[in-house]
Amino acid sequence: MISTRPALADDALAVFEGYVATARTPGLLVSQPEEIALAAVQADIAGCTGEGGCFLVATRGGQVVGHACLARMGLRAVRHIYRLTSVVHPGHTGQGVGRQLLQALHAWAEANPQCRKIELLVRAGNAPAVRLYEAMGYRHEGRLAQRVQDAGGVMHDDLAMAFFFPR
Repeated sequence: MISTRPALADDALAVFEGYVATARTPGLLVSQPEEIALAAVQADIAGCTGEGGCFLVATRGGQVVGHACLARMGLRAVRHIYRLTSVVHPGHTGQGVGRQLLQALHAWAEANPQCRKIELLVRAGNAPAVRLYEAMGYRHEGRLAQRVQDAGGVMHDDLAMAFFFPR
């Protein structure tokens, strides 16, 4: 059974290891494994609280199997927008982890009237993620051609997608 909960400082290492493992698969993350720092993960967990956002982990049997974060944009004119980062750790994809994380983040956003829009970028070739976002009500806002170059030199397009909360 998968459960979601707010990330704790003690989850940082498991989240970091999930990021690094996911970054080893071309076409999923922008970061290369060596570009991911434990200190940055710790800062993200600490910074995505209250109105600043929400950082969740998905667990199964006590093991962190995915994580997702909504981070509030900083400038006053765009503070109603939260950026989504969602990572299902290798070996746990296709099992409902991503959907459960998104549902929990949407529940948090619904309860926070300052959140009017969630934005994300997803690799165009990551069809399972694109289908999930579409099924959850995200709209396509554009395509960023050849935005990400993977470690092998292959260029990937990003899709800009968004979810709007009627307030």
